[in-house]
Amino acid sequence: MQLLTPTNFTDYELIDCGDFEKLERFGKYITIRPEPQAVWSKIYSNADWEKQAHVKFVPRSSSSGDWKKFKQMPDQWTINYTPLNLVFRLGLTSFKHVGIFPEQSVNWDKIHSFLKDKPKAKFLNLFAYTGGASIAAKAAGADVTHVDSIKQVVTWANENMKNSNLDNIRWLVDDALKFVNKEVRRGNFYQGIILDPPAFGHGPNGEKWKLEDNISEMMAGVLQILDPKEHLLILNAYSLGFSALVPENLLRPFAQKNMSELEIGELYLNAKSGIKLPLGVWGSLKK
Repeated sequence: MQLLTPTNFTDYELIDCGDFEKLERFGKYITIRPEPQAVWSKIYSNADWEKQAHVKFVPRSSSSGDWKKFKQMPDQWTINYTPLNLVFRLGLTSFKHVGIFPEQSVNWDKIHSFLKDKPKAKFLNLFAYTGGASIAAKAAGADVTHVDSIKQVVTWANENMKNSNLDNIRWLVDDALKFVNKEVRRGNFYQGIILDPPAFGHGPNGEKWKLEDNISEMMAGVLQILDPKEHLLILNAYSLGFSALVPENLLRPFAQKNMSELEIGELYLNAKSGIKLPLGVWGSLKK
């Protein structure tokens, strides 16, 4: 069981978290956003938080809200992930996100390290969001396919690719489960696959996704398109109450059959205040 946290992301910092909120720095700008995992008390005072912050997300419903600005800042800006020379465009969205999950940089490093000596490797990013893993794989020279059900975030990922001086990623607006089943029928294989499925979601044509209901079927398909001879697969599960033993149980039969190295763990962010913020469990296969 491994606990992994970013160590080289100088443009990002978790400053403090607690009382279901988090105080973060993205480049020059500091945000306050909701955080359902932060069930403990803040270390720093509310006054200190608001003194540091440029902007705070104020929820209107479970899926939307507004940004309250305390200091002048743009609605869009860029940050760098310098270890891999990646550039991300961030923005204040109506659903609390800013366009990046910083804890995932641990996986970008793993992906880049695995692929950099395999110039013809095929890499698949499912539930791919704004494409951090996609551009990390492309920076390593892989043939990359990026699948997400929301057109706007695929367009955003394309911006990140261009900002990072990369090109030639295959962009698909599709339901991840449907796409995987099509790839199984086509007999396609990938040497690298990452998936970061949400607890709940919808495909482009209203297909419903619920993690605990659909993950077994999804993984059955994904493991059929993973190259059994040479591979890296990373399964993330950000869902309150999910154990790292869930990805272990989903991946173990493939690992035993194909002599893969199976690892499991948690992702977390280390706050400047000393708190550790858990951000989901993961399992990986490597050969």
